[in-house]
Amino acid sequence: MPQIVKARRLEGQVAIVTAATLGIGYAIAERLGLEGAAVVICSRKKENVEEAVASLKKAGVQKVAGIECQISNPEHQKRLVDFTIEKFGKINILINNHGINPAFGDMMDLEDRTWDKLFETNVKSGWQLTKLVVPHMQKEGGGNIVFNASIGGYITSPMIATYAVTKTALLGLTKALSRELSRQKIRVNGIAPGVIKTKMSKALWESGEEGLAAAQEISMGRLGVPEDCAGAVAFLVSDDASYITGETIVIAGGVHARL
Repeated sequence: MPQIVKARRLEGQVAIVTAATLGIGYAIAERLGLEGAAVVICSRKKENVEEAVASLKKAGVQKVAGIECQISNPEHQKRLVDFTIEKFGKINILINNHGINPAFGDMMDLEDRTWDKLFETNVKSGWQLTKLVVPHMQKEGGGNIVFNASIGGYITSPMIATYAVTKTALLGLTKALSRELSRQKIRVNGIAPGVIKTKMSKALWESGEEGLAAAQEISMGRLGVPEDCAGAVAFLVSDDASYITGETIVIAGGVHARL
C-alpha cells in the first residue's frame, strides 16, 4: 500500500466525494481529509455513510460529514450541495467518483432501459452535479473537478463494453468541461484506473492476483489499491497541478492505454 504523505496541501478547502463509503471513493475522501480539506461524502445507504464518517474520523480526518444520496436523482443532487454549504459554507472541490455496472454481456443483447440507466448514472449525473457546484466555485474564485473514468474508456473489454462506452464518454466530458470552465479558474481532470482491488472488481481478481496481473499485461506485476487512485486525485486538485486541466491520468500499473 502506498505511504500517505500528509502535506496539508488542501487546508481550508471543502470537497464533495460521491460514492465514498468504500473502495476508491473512501480512499479519496480519506486522502483529501488528511491533506486538510473538509470532506462531504455520500452514498445510497444511510448506515454505510454513517459507518464511513466514523471510520474517517478515526483515521484522522478532522472535518467530515455525510449524507444519503441517490446520485442520479436531481433532488438528491441538490440536497447534497445544499448540505455541503450548510455544513462548511463553500465548495472548492468535486470528485465525481460514482459509477455502476449492472450489465454483463454483449451490447447487442442490452435492453434500452439498462443502457439508459448506465448513462444516467455514470455520465449524466456527474454533469448535473457539476452544474450545481460551479456557481459555488465561482464565488470562491475557482475550483477543481475530477471524474473517475476507467482504463476501459481507452481499452474496452468483452462483456462490459457498454460500461466502457460510458467511461469513454467521461473522457470527452472532462475535456469539454475543462475548455468551458478554464476562464472561470475551474480545472477539470480525470483518473482512469485499471484493475483496482475493490468490491466492484472482486469478480476479476478473487481467483488469484498474480494470474490476473499477467493476463492484464500489468508490467508492475500487481493490482492497484484504492490509495493509488487517491494520491493521484490529491495531486490533481492541489496547486501542484495548477497548470493541468482537461487531462486524465491512467492508473493501471503499466497497462498501455495510448501512445
